[in-house]
Amino acid sequence: MAGEKRICYPLAMRMQIAKDIKELATIFREAGFSLYLVGGAVRDWILGKTNNDYDFTTDAEPEEIKKLFRRTIDTGIKHGTVTVIFHSAHYEITTFRTEGDYLDSRHPESVKFVKSLEEDLKRRDFTINAFAASLPDGKILDYHGGLKDLRKGLIRAIGNPAERFQEDALRMMRGARFASQLDFKIEEETAQAMAALHETIAKVSAERIKEELWKLIGGINPRRGLEALRTSGIMSVILPELAATYGFEQGGMHRETLYEHLMLALECAKEHEYPMHVRLAALFHDIGKTETRADGDEEREWTFYGHDKASAKMTDAIFRRLKTSNEERERVTHLIREHMFSYTPDWSDSAVRRFINRVGEENINSLLQLRVCDISATVGHRAVLDNLFAFADRINAELEKDNALSLKDLKINGKKLKELGIKPGPQMGTILNTLLDEVIEAPSLNNEEYLEKRALSLAQCLGQ
Repeated sequence: MAGEKRICYPLAMRMQIAKDIKELATIFREAGFSLYLVGGAVRDWILGKTNNDYDFTTDAEPEEIKKLFRRTIDTGIKHGTVTVIFHSAHYEITTFRTEGDYLDSRHPESVKFVKSLEEDLKRRDFTINAFAASLPDGKILDYHGGLKDLRKGLIRAIGNPAERFQEDALRMMRGARFASQLDFKIEEETAQAMAALHETIAKVSAERIKEELWKLIGGINPRRGLEALRTSGIMSVILPELAATYGFEQGGMHRETLYEHLMLALECAKEHEYPMHVRLAALFHDIGKTETRADGDEEREWTFYGHDKASAKMTDAIFRRLKTSNEERERVTHLIREHMFSYTPDWSDSAVRRFINRVGEENINSLLQLRVCDISATVGHRAVLDNLFAFADRINAELEKDNALSLKDLKINGKKLKELGIKPGPQMGTILNTLLDEVIEAPSLNNEEYLEKRALSLAQCLGQ
């Protein structure tokens, strides 16, 4: 059928099961219980993808599971989950269950253990995540048309999509994430339910939203996932700064809207397989343009002076709101803040060294990657890209010279200054930075004799 995903299903539809898991399942079977592998691992095996994140379900209740094995952990026994330690591996096993009302659009008020696998699978989110493989034989079971949706490349909620999202609003984020990770389309009724219930995403914790969003951005088609968030209205709730870029005209050399520019930059980062922090920087690098657009002159309809700093500030606020790590927030905002550098071939070698010092040698590659994405997302600017590559050559040439580019490269340090009688404190920092500035300008000055004499001279000038 036209438009369907090309998936080759194994004739017997039996999943290959590892020896240890077969032995684990045999213990359940000999005790009169069944054990199944469920969810994403089964889906990804059908798709030919690697997924070792295994989820197991059984008709044995938690206390019965614990009696079968010598070593277990009560991971979430209230909700039916026990971790079994078997052959030194940890297996998370959950009893078949149904769930009570979801009063907070996130967590069930209660769970009820049942004996039916089919009943258990009804509580899951999407048809493509509701497969089960019986153990130990690996026979795949599909009660909700997941195979048909895999073939069509569709993400479809199980049963009534509005009910699934009212139970757990995070499922809407998961739907958009799977759209990106699998490059699938969200089925129409499922998409409509997401749009109708998009405001309930505000009930989900920032940490869980961030987790799903980062997986989406790291997917094979992040634009498709972000578009699902935008068209549903979810983006306006969790990323209003990004939503505001949609339809925002830039003018001048930019024929594309700001939103389109950001999507193209993100796609460039994905195509080049740049690391996650560069993907994030590419997505947010120009969002500050919405706050800095001003009337230009006759040649330019608008200007965006300071948009790099504004974008960094807005990204900082977004990352704080999503509770990312300080390290990730600082790294991404630093790249965004520095992305508007303007290199010309007449730069002196010392100017190149000052650039490396300001940006940080450890950030150079990432910043150049971000600039590649920024330039590539602007139509008709190949010459600018050529100039960037020439700058990269200049940077590499300076790095190969092994000149001093940061305080750690100086042939003098705070300990030595202290031995010279210079007191620790702000003035010592001023002296070291002044010495570094001089050495960056003239690398030959990076010798102990000169630096000691110069340090004492500076200390005298500063009243030490």
